[in-house]
Amino acid sequence: MRKNGLATLSIPELDEEMGRQVKKYVDSLTVPQGSLGRLEELAIDLAKMTGEAFPEVSRPGVIVFAADHGITDEGVSAYPKEVTEQMALNFLNDGAAINVFSRAISAYFDIVDIGIDAEIEAAELTARKVRRGTRNFYKEDAMTREEVNQALEVGYERAEVMIDKGAKCLILGEMGIGNTTTSSAIISVVSGKSVESLVGQGTGLKSEGIIHKQRIIEEALSLRNPNPKDPIDILMKIGGLEIAGMAGAMLAAASKRIPILLDGFITTTAGVIATLISARAADYMFVGHQSAEPGHRTAIEWLGKEPILQLGMRIGEGTGAAVAFPILQAATLVVKEMATFESAGVSNK
Repeated sequence: MRKNGLATLSIPELDEEMGRQVKKYVDSLTVPQGSLGRLEELAIDLAKMTGEAFPEVSRPGVIVFAADHGITDEGVSAYPKEVTEQMALNFLNDGAAINVFSRAISAYFDIVDIGIDAEIEAAELTARKVRRGTRNFYKEDAMTREEVNQALEVGYERAEVMIDKGAKCLILGEMGIGNTTTSSAIISVVSGKSVESLVGQGTGLKSEGIIHKQRIIEEALSLRNPNPKDPIDILMKIGGLEIAGMAGAMLAAASKRIPILLDGFITTTAGVIATLISARAADYMFVGHQSAEPGHRTAIEWLGKEPILQLGMRIGEGTGAAVAFPILQAATLVVKEMATFESAGVSNK
């Protein structure tokens, strides 16, 4: 591994003293104490993460990792794997939902081919393909240990590039037909909950398709038997290249005190993997929204978080996080721009 990458990973503790100072300051603002609700909590959490009294989250950086999944050979998705390539091209043509929302928040944007099962040549595409999709984990391990480590490093490196560019908040997104199957399998292993309680529609499965998907995951888990305490073993046996990439990116952000805004089920699953690799990683995460996928709530609870929004979204791509970003930004502006009772000459008695 690279000298400055995961091999020397060190995630700092939260700055609790800065959090106390900002809590005291927030209590002095010209509103009744606690009346700004979770905005106050978000501002204090950002202060702890960044170590700054007046934290900045603008501009955000959006990184979308795209990869295919061999498990789609088992008919677990409503769409063929070719859609991963087609949607990646849509991202490059600025036509996807995440393009729209990224523009709305003036985000830096990067689309990374970490494992699409096709060759795409485009100047705007960051080509870091580890392999052309994972193997079918119903029949064999999804990746080798070397491939897992490479995917983690790709994610780490892309986050470093984004942060060096000036991103103050990292939003991760994904594209990969079959990745709700992979995520359901991972969360079942880590949480100990039944596959049945975690599997939803994904990209639009009907009831009989959901039952088939559950059976495939259950049988695959019995065959692969991943170690729930070993994130590398989990990724090797049932993981996804884009999930490993996002986990690596989160570890890079946390090591540099950059807040991470999680999206839906797939991204939060990557957050779980990152936290299994380094427990402090979760300290730097916010959950942008709770998606309509049933497994997402379990993943959120495992991280000990509460979502900022609940809009019933299940698009992926980083969209829910991008939509939630203005709320995170509003929390920073409360501290930065509001007057205190003392500065405004307002009585707080």
